[in-house]
Amino acid sequence: MAMTVEIRDNKLCIEIDLEKPTPSSSGKTLVVASTHGNAVTDVMIEGKPVTIGLNAYIKK
Repeated sequence: MAMTVEIRDNKLCIEIDLEKPTPSSSGKTLVVASTHGNAVTDVMIEGKPVTIGLNAYIKK
C-alpha cells in the first residue's frame, strides 16, 4: 500500500493505491483501498504528525 499525503490550498490531499477488491472481515463489502489501521504521516499540523485511518470499499 503506497499512500502520499500533503496539504494543498488548506486541504488535506490523500492519494492511495487501489487494491484488488478483497472481502472485508464481515464479508459484506469488498475493500478497494485501506491503510489497514492507523498510519502516521509526515504531514504536520501545529508541529504534530497527522494520523490517517482510511478504508474505501464497494458493496457486494
